Amino acid sequence: METIAVSELRANFKEILKTIGQGNEISITSRGKVIARIVPPEDSIDNARNKLKEIGKNAIINDIITPVETSWNALKE
Repeated sequence: METIAVSELRANFKEILKTIGQGNEISITSRGKVIARIVPPEDSIDNARNKLKEIGKNAIINDIITPVETSWNALKE
């Protein structure tokens, strides 16, 4: 993880955003003390695909019509 000063962030904002977009994290310092950390966004599409793969291991996919083998009774009020 790279560390840069606030002044460098101001001077090179576009380049730093490109670096972050490539998957790098950057800590921002002010007077030698870390005050913030900028991280790249999570890839929500990949995360969703991975979650669906996990669900697919325990679920029957593409069958929403076949009745479930378990019987149940609804409560009447």
